[in-house]
Amino acid sequence: MFVDFMYQLRSYGLKVSSNEWQTLLQALERGHAAESLNRFYYLARAICCRTELDYDAFDRCFAEFFEGITYSESLKDEFNEWLKNAKPPRALTAEEKAAMQALGLDELKDMFEQRMREQKERHDGGNRWVGTGGTSPFGSGGYNPAGIRVGEGGGMSALQVASQRLFRNFRSDVIIDTRQIGLALRKLRHWGREGHAAELDLEASIEATGRNAGDITLMFRPERKNNQKLLLLMDVGGSMTYHTQICEQLFSAAYKSVHFKEFRYYYFHNCPYDFMFTDMEQQKRVLTRDLLQTLDSTWLLIFVGDAAMAPYELTEVGGAIDYFQQNAETGLTWIDRLRKHFPCSVWLNPEPAAYWQRPSNQLIRTVIPDMFPMSLQGIDEAIAALKRMKQKRE
Repeated sequence: MFVDFMYQLRSYGLKVSSNEWQTLLQALERGHAAESLNRFYYLARAICCRTELDYDAFDRCFAEFFEGITYSESLKDEFNEWLKNAKPPRALTAEEKAAMQALGLDELKDMFEQRMREQKERHDGGNRWVGTGGTSPFGSGGYNPAGIRVGEGGGMSALQVASQRLFRNFRSDVIIDTRQIGLALRKLRHWGREGHAAELDLEASIEATGRNAGDITLMFRPERKNNQKLLLLMDVGGSMTYHTQICEQLFSAAYKSVHFKEFRYYYFHNCPYDFMFTDMEQQKRVLTRDLLQTLDSTWLLIFVGDAAMAPYELTEVGGAIDYFQQNAETGLTWIDRLRKHFPCSVWLNPEPAAYWQRPSNQLIRTVIPDMFPMSLQGIDEAIAALKRMKQKRE
C-alpha cells in the first residue's frame, strides 16, 4: 500500500527519494503516526515535501489515494479502555425492533448522527432509542454500543484537510513573490575568471613545484566572479496595467539582485521600435540602435509582455499605436534585430497560455519561439532555456 503511495506521490511531481521513503517507514515503525491517518498525513508531508511549493500536490495526491478509506482515530487505545469495563449491548424488545423496522434507512442514519452529536460520555447501550422515547441501541456523540468512537469529534480529518487544498497558492505555477523570483534568478549566475591574477591557485602551485624539483613555486589566477549580464525589456501601459504587480515583483527581484555583473532595464509600449524608455512614464528615451551598439552579444535578454496588440503594430511601417512613434521599420523587424544581437533571449508572458493564440502573439513567437508563462515554474523554464543557449554559444 505505502509503496503505491510513494509512486503516486512521484506521479504528482514530488521528488520523493528512497532515503526519504525509508525515513517515513522508520517513523511509522517507531509509532510516530500512532495508528492515526491524521498523524500519518502530517508525518508524510513533513518528510516527503521538500518545500512549501509541494504542499498542494501532496494534498491532491493524499486525497485521491486515501479517498473512501474509513478509519477511527486511536481505535486501539479506546477499545482497550472499553474492555476494562465491557458490558454487552442490551437486547431490544419486540416493540423496539418493530419501531426500528418502521423507519427508513435515511431516517435511522439521521437520528444516529444526531445522537452522536449529543452524547459526550461513554455509552454502553443507553436508555434512549433513536426515536422519540424508548432506549437506544446506538451510541452517540461519537460512540457506538461498544463505547468506541465512530466520529471525528468535530475536528477535521486528514482527508478533509487535504481536500481543502489550503496550499494551492504555494504552487509554483500559480503564484510568485519577489523572494522566489530572486532565488530563481540566482540560477543565471555564470562564474568566470577575469582581471588581475590575485588568487592563489593551489593545484597549479603544487604542479609547478613538482616540475621545479621541489622548489616552492606559487601560481596565481584571477578571482572567480559572476560575469553574467542581464537586459530586461518590459511592456508597460494598456493591457499590461492588469499585470503591474507581478511585473513589479520581477523588476524588484532583478534590480536588488547581486548575482549579475551588470543589469539594465528599459520600457516599451506593446512593441520596441526605434527608441525605448528608461522610465515607466515614457518621458526619457534611449535609441534602440544606441543600445545595440553599447551592449555586446554576451548579455542575456528577457522580454516581458502579454504580446497583445493589433497585428499591424508588428507588421506595418508606421503601425505604432502611440502618436509620438514614427516607426520607419516594423515592430517585428526591431524584435528580430534585438534577438539576433542578443542570441540568448526569451519572452515572459504574464497571461495564461490559453490566450497565446491571438494573432499578435503568434507573430512574435515566429521571431522569439521561447515564450514562457510568468509563473515561478515558467521563470525556471526560461532560465533553463537561457542557460542552454549560452552553453551552445560557448
